[in-house]
Amino acid sequence: MRFERIGIIGSGLMGSGIAQVAAYSGLRVTLVDIDQARVDAGIAGIRRRLEREAERGRIAAADCAASCERISGSADWESLAALKDVDAVIEAVVEDLGVKTAIFRRLGAVCREDALLASNTSSLPLSDLAAASGRPERVIGLHFFNPPWALKLVEIVATASTSEQTLAEAMQLCDKLGRVPVHVKDTPGFIANRLLVPFIFDAIRLLDSGVANAEDIDNACKVGLNHTMGPLATADLIGLDTLQLIAESMFEEYGESRFKAPTLLRRLVSLGHLGRKSGRGFFKYG
Repeated sequence: MRFERIGIIGSGLMGSGIAQVAAYSGLRVTLVDIDQARVDAGIAGIRRRLEREAERGRIAAADCAASCERISGSADWESLAALKDVDAVIEAVVEDLGVKTAIFRRLGAVCREDALLASNTSSLPLSDLAAASGRPERVIGLHFFNPPWALKLVEIVATASTSEQTLAEAMQLCDKLGRVPVHVKDTPGFIANRLLVPFIFDAIRLLDSGVANAEDIDNACKVGLNHTMGPLATADLIGLDTLQLIAESMFEEYGESRFKAPTLLRRLVSLGHLGRKSGRGFFKYG
């Protein structure tokens, strides 16, 4: 398939980030969210990030302007009619199976028969979304990493129903977007989160037990383990509420204590300290 137009559902940091990558790669993008204010905020964030890259000389000013011109928005959440002619859709909303299932049911009704239908889920069973769409052979997982404009990895997740053609087209789309794909079975957490989440949770438990403060825990990992970012700062970047949802899904599936959300994580989420997006998590921001 020749990918020219793509729909992104969800205009938060992940959705808008994927939209940014797509627009910069030459695709025309329709960004959809539940209301116009969120759509506008997502597009403004894309413009701000691209302009910052241009100011720093990392991209050409003309490429920045052209990328922004390729992005349009829609708040037609109920029908998703703005996506009826796109070549592919990537859903990037909250990790809630009910919400995602409803979206894929609507996508199955409105999108072209040959459209690639993808979810950015990091932990939920893709087979449920595929079944809801009514066209499971065209559904695939494309799990991007945060922030998607900086991290090139994409986990490609095929269900038992995903066709070979769909898998090949997903690889083609990743290549178009300049991403590096890895194949993984449809299991909660896939590769990266099954490794990352227990590591982050161990760091949270170290903090909660008073072994060291947040800065020293993260510095130990950055300096001693050569990590670019420490586990607690990574948790703040992911979003503590998102991390908790991922953990709940994985714990339900595997029943292993290493996937059980620590008490401190739950406490911060209940207080509204969700990480970077709220201005406070394990660290304070701006």
